[in-house]
Amino acid sequence: MKQNIVGMLALSAMTVAMGSAFAQTAAPTLAAAEKEQAKKIYFERCAGCHGVLRKGATGKNLEPHWTKTDKEGKTTEGGTLNLGQNRLEKIIGYGTDGGMVNFDDILSKQEIALMAKYIQNTPDVPPEYSFKETMDSWKVIVPVDKRPTKQMNNLNLKNLFSVTLRDSGEVALIDGDTKQIVNIVKTGYAVHISRLSKSGRYVYVIGRDGRLSLIDLWMEKPAVVAEVKIGFDARSVDTSKFKGYEDKYAIAGSYWPPQYVIMEGETLKPLKVVSTRGMTVDGEYHPEPRVASIVSSEIKPEWVVNVKETGQILLVDYSDIENLKTTTIASAKFLHDGGWDATKRYFLVAANASNKIAAVDTKEGKLAALIDVAKIPHPGRGANFVHPQFGPVWATGHLGADVVTLISTPSDDPKFAQYKPHNWKVVQEIKHVPGNLFVKTHPVSKHLWADSPQNPEKAIAESVTVWDMADLSKPKKVINVAKDAGLPETKAVKRAVHPEYSADGSEVWVSLWGGKTDQSAIVVYDDKTLAVKKVITDPKMITPTGKFNVYNTQHDIY
Repeated sequence: MKQNIVGMLALSAMTVAMGSAFAQTAAPTLAAAEKEQAKKIYFERCAGCHGVLRKGATGKNLEPHWTKTDKEGKTTEGGTLNLGQNRLEKIIGYGTDGGMVNFDDILSKQEIALMAKYIQNTPDVPPEYSFKETMDSWKVIVPVDKRPTKQMNNLNLKNLFSVTLRDSGEVALIDGDTKQIVNIVKTGYAVHISRLSKSGRYVYVIGRDGRLSLIDLWMEKPAVVAEVKIGFDARSVDTSKFKGYEDKYAIAGSYWPPQYVIMEGETLKPLKVVSTRGMTVDGEYHPEPRVASIVSSEIKPEWVVNVKETGQILLVDYSDIENLKTTTIASAKFLHDGGWDATKRYFLVAANASNKIAAVDTKEGKLAALIDVAKIPHPGRGANFVHPQFGPVWATGHLGADVVTLISTPSDDPKFAQYKPHNWKVVQEIKHVPGNLFVKTHPVSKHLWADSPQNPEKAIAESVTVWDMADLSKPKKVINVAKDAGLPETKAVKRAVHPEYSADGSEVWVSLWGGKTDQSAIVVYDDKTLAVKKVITDPKMITPTGKFNVYNTQHDIY
């Protein structure tokens, strides 16, 4: 009997393998140089949404069983037609309504064809990255005892902006008062975020290549004083903010390998590496559960670590690094970015493949709510304000839907008690356009700003929308940032992205993100009049994207 079972299993496996071989054509062949070029493009442009192993998250699954052409053009078992070379080239070139941008003004026709071939091949599995390798990458450029004991420059650090220069692998530090570039600092490639230490002295920037840089703002000319590589692909970083732990620790999350690293806050010396591989909320093992976002609580010595593919939210207690305690909260897939509510008790994060927002009660250490929203929520940090009808709300935009969603949030303030029945419900959907990445407001502002850089229409991608919070029935103004910048007209889309307020809430800075060879700009608007105040441009300022005001980032104001 045992021999018969073994034989049947072997025959079954052979049949499946033969069926698979007959069903699909062979993957297109690539020369070694072509493969290396494609791997580089995929890492820089595609892996963030589709994953290193191409299993999908914000973007679709791109494994060969979806991308390779069926020999006879038949549908797959699930009823979906395999994509194939021609269809893939069109999708890459022209984008989709689901939020994927067109790459025909970013990649050449040859590069588009190459990428269509590349994703029909089996994904390469990158190597692991050990604690020893992390330690070996660690560099202290200026030791702590050689650093200033007080601020050595005359900058208004509260209104300094850390600006990502995506394609040059740099950060521009811009004086928010004078609008002058203070320094351009070499960092990792395509810095995803800048985060501030509790004291406001240090800026932590994490590149998509896993390089974490620590910038000391007290130096006569702010510069990198330490760096470490925490993986091959990364997105998130934060510091310890609870009383007694100010500036003591830092944490950075990696996309590949899927793990997070805990470090000394002032030196970036690695202390512990923790893997995030494990089971999803659906009970299935996932080999690539990436650390999507991390925020630091001020009411407990904890970090909120959001693990994309598993849909698990980790509350990591850093009071005892050697004996690390973690609370695991099940939510929904795939976790992405998020931000605090106005009270800083609740953290709201997008589960964008499930079209939900998960709200975590960090005081109680449990899930507060799981809220259904429109397609592919993408809040950035979100936006907090008091709605004229529903009280305190938190806002998120969407990549795949034409609305900005407003969710009622709790408050202990007695004046908001009447709004409690609305808490954790969607109270309004404001008409917008698909392709939104960031929404933003400020406690002193009467306006809500939203971009739409992922929209396939050029004019929309180059514009931002502003609403008066007293009347959210229609936009107050749609601003074409590209026209306001006065830059030379080009075929390439100059995407208006990431509105960011000045420290006092009087100005809004919007990046105009063009191609690597195009002139880019940051356009500064008066928040009250919506008029242009300043266009910041410089040949050294290449592809600006995210901008992080020191004071607003330090205090989680959005």
